[in-house]
Amino acid sequence: MIIIIEGPTGVGKSTLALQLAQALDTEIIGADSRQIYRYLNIGTAKPGIEELNLIKHHMIDICDPKETYNAGQFASDVSRIAASLETSAKIPIICGGTGLYIRAFLEGLFEHPPFDPQIKARLLSELDEFGINEMYSRLMTIDPSFATKISSNDPQRILRGLEVYLATGKPISYHWSKQKPRPPQKILRLLVNIERESLYSQINSRLTAMLKLGLLEEINDLLTRGYTWTDPGLNSLGYKEFQAFFEGNATQEECADLAAQHHRNYAKRQLTWYRKINYDLTIDPKHFSLSDILGALK
Repeated sequence: MIIIIEGPTGVGKSTLALQLAQALDTEIIGADSRQIYRYLNIGTAKPGIEELNLIKHHMIDICDPKETYNAGQFASDVSRIAASLETSAKIPIICGGTGLYIRAFLEGLFEHPPFDPQIKARLLSELDEFGINEMYSRLMTIDPSFATKISSNDPQRILRGLEVYLATGKPISYHWSKQKPRPPQKILRLLVNIERESLYSQINSRLTAMLKLGLLEEINDLLTRGYTWTDPGLNSLGYKEFQAFFEGNATQEECADLAAQHHRNYAKRQLTWYRKINYDLTIDPKHFSLSDILGALK
C-alpha cells in the first residue's frame, strides 16, 4: 500500500500528510521539484525543523541549487525509499504537487540510449538567441499534450521535450504512452482541493507571509553563495520573479505581485492536470476526518 497526496500549490497538502503520518506511524516522501534543493527553504514552503523532527521526511535537501534533477531520477529514488519503508511495515506517504514526478513513479520511465549531445547544445544556443517564449511555442506545436502540463517558463522541461522529439522523431508524450507501469500494487490517491477563489487568496497570503519570514534575505544568501539566476535552484517559481528587484529594475511590490500571479497560474495548470485523474478521495483540508482516509485503507 502506498498513499499519494496531491493538490495545487498552497492548498495544505503538507499539513494533511503530517497528520496522516502521525496517525500511521510512518514517514513522508516529498514530491516537490524545488524542495529537493538545499538553501531554498522559505520560498518552497519546505517543512520546518519542528515538522522534520516530528516526522521523518525524504527527498528534502538532496541537491545543490546548481544541479539538475529529473522525473526519472525521482522515480528511481522514491521506488527505493518506498520499498525500504514497506519492508519495515510502514505505509509510504508521497506528498507533493509535481505531477510529472508522481506520474513517472506510477507509470514507469521513458528509457532510451544516450542522445547526441549536439542536439542539447544546439537547443541551448537557440534558447539564448530566440528566448524561452519561442522555444515553448515550438514545443506547443510538436507536443501540445506535454507542453500544456509544464510551465511556459521552465527551460529544463521545454528543452527536454524538444530534445526527445529531435532525437527520436516522436514527442515525449508518445513515449510516455508506451511506458510500462509499475507492477500492480494498491495505491490510495488523495486530492486536496478547495474552491478556486479561496485557493488564490491563500496563495496571495502565503507569499506575503514568505516575504515577512525573510524570502528576500534567503534569495540574497543564495546570490552571496555564488548561485546565479540561471541555476535550477534560483530559476524557480517564487524566486526568479525577484531578479528584477535585485538588479534594480523593479520594486519589491512589483516582483511580489508577479510571483503571486505566477503561483496562481501554476495552481491553475495543476488543477487542469488533476481533472484527468481519478482520485480515491477528494479532501477539503479544513473539513475532513482522518477516519475517512484510514477507512479507505482497509
